[in-house]
Amino acid sequence: MANSGKGERKENGNGSATKGKLEDDIDALFALPLTEFTGARNTLASRLKQDGRGKEAERVKALVKPSVSAWAVNQLYWKHRKVFDGLIATGQRFRQAQASQLAGKVSDIRGPLDARREALSDLSHLAAALLRDAGHSPTSDMMRRIATTLEAMSAYASLPDTPPSGRLTADLDPPGFESLAALIPDAGMTDRTEGPARVNPFQKSASAATNSRKEAPVSDIRELEKTRQARIAEAKVSLQNAERVLSEVRARALSAGVALKRADADVKQAEKHKREAEERLEKAGAALEEAGQRARRVAAEVEEAAKALEDAEHTVDKASRELRSLLPN
Repeated sequence: MANSGKGERKENGNGSATKGKLEDDIDALFALPLTEFTGARNTLASRLKQDGRGKEAERVKALVKPSVSAWAVNQLYWKHRKVFDGLIATGQRFRQAQASQLAGKVSDIRGPLDARREALSDLSHLAAALLRDAGHSPTSDMMRRIATTLEAMSAYASLPDTPPSGRLTADLDPPGFESLAALIPDAGMTDRTEGPARVNPFQKSASAATNSRKEAPVSDIRELEKTRQARIAEAKVSLQNAERVLSEVRARALSAGVALKRADADVKQAEKHKREAEERLEKAGAALEEAGQRARRVAAEVEEAAKALEDAEHTVDKASRELRSLLPN
């Protein structure tokens, strides 16, 4: 990529520590959750202005908040760098294989093409997860735009004026027919009196397309057309992958909805059981109180009966003594 990391950005320009720190701060802005971007950008611009760095403050203030899809691609760069760099590497190998074929050499295009398709699929799944975690919906259109931007970054990686990785603010379009000529080295092209002008893929011009058609041989045009058709096929595969991801997400959402309904039903049933248990406990408490009262009454009756029995025994004993005193020996 034109800028593959913070270290490279620090080395650009005059390499000063102040400029390097600013680049790090800007990187940090684009790595933030999307909802925090604007506030953090304004805070950074205000701080720079207070420090007397007006031009840098204006530059930061002019930074545009990314779209949701562009933000997701940025997060892939910041949080899944290994997979992201793998996609860029497969794109470079694919272009090298194309250049070799145009030069009349035997080259394997299918291998890099399959590797890039796999990397795109992996990144699409990661992007869908990032969107869900951030509260965004990975719709079919959203995933298609993300896949298209990733393809464009893979195709434009080695060209100048490419938006730096991790700092996208909008979606990118894949190269058109005239831009493909700029992506291929000038092997097989007719000699020119002047060095070939490099075409900026983000500033397509009719004149560049016209010159490319005039100077390229018919065989090269046909090869480029084949390449374009291959990219169309890739885009269709990417769309299918995105739609598959959407289908999986919908299935998980449906499953989660069913699970939620079941959980709600279980909660209601548990609350019902709780109420019933509380009612039974209240009734048991009342029964226990009544039983206690009965037990106290019975205890009083037993105590009274015991006293009566003692009195009766005392009376019998007294009567027996009187009777014995009256009888002769």
